[in-house]
Amino acid sequence: MAREPHSGGGGRPNRDRRDNREERDSEFVDKLVHINRVAKVVKGGRRFGFAALVVVGDQKGRVGFGHGKAREVPEAIRKATEAAKRGLIRVPLREGRTLHHDVNGRWGAGKVILRAAPQGTGIIAGGPMRAVFETLGMQDVVAKSLGSSNPYNLVRATFSALKNEDSPRSVAARRNLKVSTLQSRRRDADMSDAAGADS
Repeated sequence: MAREPHSGGGGRPNRDRRDNREERDSEFVDKLVHINRVAKVVKGGRRFGFAALVVVGDQKGRVGFGHGKAREVPEAIRKATEAAKRGLIRVPLREGRTLHHDVNGRWGAGKVILRAAPQGTGIIAGGPMRAVFETLGMQDVVAKSLGSSNPYNLVRATFSALKNEDSPRSVAARRNLKVSTLQSRRRDADMSDAAGADS
């Protein structure tokens, strides 16, 4: 009697894991910020390679950046994307669209200022910083670079600033206050500033 071919049920968990990974990867948006051609001088001449800087985010408050090097551009981008996904940070956003407060960031010679903006402002920022905000899901922000325009320094300075961003919840917990108390104080301050501007 001929035996039925084995269906191979053992391969199923691997397929599920792969599907889960693809689903997780699909929620991320990646942007290539910079690609650099590098040369290594060897006995027979020069050997060229490529270095890529990539920013990855889920457009819901998580963002990361990565750097990858390889002999071919697609491989360098793939390595950078994987590195970016390993180093994601979560940034608290006000109303899911802008910063809670103004922050400064610095990395090496790169200096940046990020300012919260009213609704409808859009993303006012230069190339590398714009890529970070778009993948993060920020809709309104005003950013200015004051130092080096090197994309690596700019991206790292922007991340340094975003890490200094505090949410009302974390400030309230630190000061043993209620979030509503903090926010009512902020509204009072905003109203007094507006009254001072009108007069």
